[in-house]
Amino acid sequence: MRIFVAGASGVIGRRLLPKLAAAGHDVTGLTHRAENMPHIEAAGARAVVADIFDRDSVMRALEAARPDVVIHQLTALKEWNLEDNANIRKTGTRHLVDAALAAGAKRMTAQSIAWAYEPGESPASETDGLDLRAAPPRSTTIEGVAALEQAVQEMPSSVILRYGMLYGPDTWYAPDGLIADRVRRREMPATDGVTSFLHVEDAAQAAVLALDWPDGIVNIVDDEPAAGTEWLPHYAALLGAPAPELKPGRGGWERGASNAKARREYGWTPKYGSWRTGFEQSLAR
Repeated sequence: MRIFVAGASGVIGRRLLPKLAAAGHDVTGLTHRAENMPHIEAAGARAVVADIFDRDSVMRALEAARPDVVIHQLTALKEWNLEDNANIRKTGTRHLVDAALAAGAKRMTAQSIAWAYEPGESPASETDGLDLRAAPPRSTTIEGVAALEQAVQEMPSSVILRYGMLYGPDTWYAPDGLIADRVRRREMPATDGVTSFLHVEDAAQAAVLALDWPDGIVNIVDDEPAAGTEWLPHYAALLGAPAPELKPGRGGWERGASNAKARREYGWTPKYGSWRTGFEQSLAR
């Protein structure tokens, strides 16, 4: 297939391109920085530079590639800027979907998140609604997610991957990442809030497999939703950081997510079924 990857130089995109190329696909990778082009080409893809906020340049890029499938992995997470990331999800996705439709693409797979669900007591399933009544600043994220998912579902065929909290190399949870720095400074208390994690390798592999999945929304998370009182002390110890402060309580939306649908209906199995072993491997010193 001809596949166009938007966000080709991102944390997932860098792992996704060689997997697609190895499977024999004709791959084009979009980046907004020319200096990323050699890395994209080294991974077996053609590189194209365009600003996702420049509608005309996105239209030209898709028209030239004429893909069968577009994989949307665009984010702005490096500096923890929620507004920029929401803008990519709203405006960037709108441009990407319009360009994909104009270029004749029939299918899109898009990265969403598994912590955008409405409050509840148990891990969220895909039948639960988004947290559309969230107050600021969470509402910024939820509005971006809702806009992304609505736009992507305008495609003739679409799969929306609601990823868990990404960890592994080049993420916030890597030894040189933002979360690691905060934990070393003891700025993150361990609460009862539940998180579902996902290793970046599992995220990339799910995007490859989703090329053959039926349309729909699916949680892509590991098997073990965990409270902060459980995962954070373990993570801090692996970093050699001070033990975190314990702070009881959680937000209603901090419930984690279930991967039962992905396992049952899509046959997906994460390589890193537990954040425990995934953390231990990615943080090995």
